[in-house]
Amino acid sequence: MKNFLQVIATVFVLTSIVFAQQPQFEQYFKDQTMRIDYYHTGDSDSQTFAVDEIYLQGIWAGSTTHLIDKFNQGRYYAKVYDTDTGQLIFSKGFDSIFGEYQTTTPAQNGVNRTYHETVLIPCPKDSVRFAIEARDKQNNLHEAFTQVIDPNDVNVIKEPVDGDIQVIDVVTSGDPHTNVDVAILAEGYAIDEIDKVTSDLEKFKGVFFGQEPYKSHMDKFNVYGVFKPSFQSGTDEPTHGTFRNTAVNTSFNSLNSPRYLLTEDNKAMRDIAAVVPYDALFIMVNHKRYGGGGIYNLYCTFTTDNQWYEYLFVHEFGHSFAGLGDEYYTSSTAYNDFYPKGVEPTEPNVTALLDPPNVKWAEYVSPDIEIPTPWAKAKYDSMSNAYQAIRGELNNKIARMKRDNAPEEEIADLEERAESLSKEHADTLDEFLENSPYAGKVGAFEGAGYSSEGLYRPMLDCIMFSKGSKPYCTVCEQAIIDVIEYYSE
Repeated sequence: MKNFLQVIATVFVLTSIVFAQQPQFEQYFKDQTMRIDYYHTGDSDSQTFAVDEIYLQGIWAGSTTHLIDKFNQGRYYAKVYDTDTGQLIFSKGFDSIFGEYQTTTPAQNGVNRTYHETVLIPCPKDSVRFAIEARDKQNNLHEAFTQVIDPNDVNVIKEPVDGDIQVIDVVTSGDPHTNVDVAILAEGYAIDEIDKVTSDLEKFKGVFFGQEPYKSHMDKFNVYGVFKPSFQSGTDEPTHGTFRNTAVNTSFNSLNSPRYLLTEDNKAMRDIAAVVPYDALFIMVNHKRYGGGGIYNLYCTFTTDNQWYEYLFVHEFGHSFAGLGDEYYTSSTAYNDFYPKGVEPTEPNVTALLDPPNVKWAEYVSPDIEIPTPWAKAKYDSMSNAYQAIRGELNNKIARMKRDNAPEEEIADLEERAESLSKEHADTLDEFLENSPYAGKVGAFEGAGYSSEGLYRPMLDCIMFSKGSKPYCTVCEQAIIDVIEYYSE
């Protein structure tokens, strides 16, 4: 009996220590969301922050148990400190469009740009010190901005959310504090396209929960469709000479990358999303052209009607929800040195392999596999680079023809050819990778994060590596599960 009581006492002490490490929600916060909007300005070597407006909005969507971010991901960290004790009481890592802009040629040439950004925190009961930390080129965090925020300040905005927005319950699992809350914003749908909104939501519900690990964790998700009618259908296509007046103001050619589809209208997006509690944002764009984007703990976008819609949906959500990095490296991007050489990336599925064979996903590495893992990379690169050259020429020609108002039939024929070549190429690469002796094994395969050399991915193929109907690799899937559990405990 004595030994049993000692065990119980030990468990109680250890449990108390664990809980003591996490701030108690009720001590510092009330169940409401504080939205902090700010401006982020600079170029590749400098950045400044300035608070715009602060709002008090609906209930807090996040966990009331996990208040301190454990993942150590993202270029930035939002941190909240108790002003009396200096204790850290909330933190969250994230990325931003500005962070990506800093890696582009205009930023490196000293061109300053300003982006409107938002951090959501649980509403503090009393004044707090709000801070933003930014990573240096060695991925070390340094405080870049701080300001004391008083939730009782008369200038904190408490206006009601927009009433001209329709909410469609897609999946309802329960308490927002113990589930992952996902808002899907319907973008580029006119007022008479509500039937397409509902059918598209149902279609992508099937895509999302047909894919692991979401399929096995469906009971840990609340999913809301959010529809504010757009004045026009579609989205902006600057290289095609096409512009549309839409609710969230999305656009292709973001950061001058033709297929990159984002919105820089952060305020419009946040105003619309505020009608529901959300941990993660999708922007569902009513368009047939291939395009999308995903930024960690910001949002992801995808188009609804192209042949790769399933891939886009789950690939981009992997970026925004779990901070997964792109594993491909032969497609063109707007970035320069997105991952500095000799620095270990924070993304869980990309490594610089600075300490081989001790790869950061060592617990999943297949037995007796060589690190780094040799594979038929030269053959893959030859096939992929040849296709990318053809793809670039076709896309440029389509864009020119649209700007010049060429006959619609000629444009349609060329678009059909481009889509057909895309599918043929993807099928060829799938067959090539599936026939490799390393298919299905976890190692360290060179080629990842937009770099042909010096960065490595966990498995030969993954939905973060190539287009198609395929699973996340073992490492990516576990990273997603970790985030789901973080929000749902």
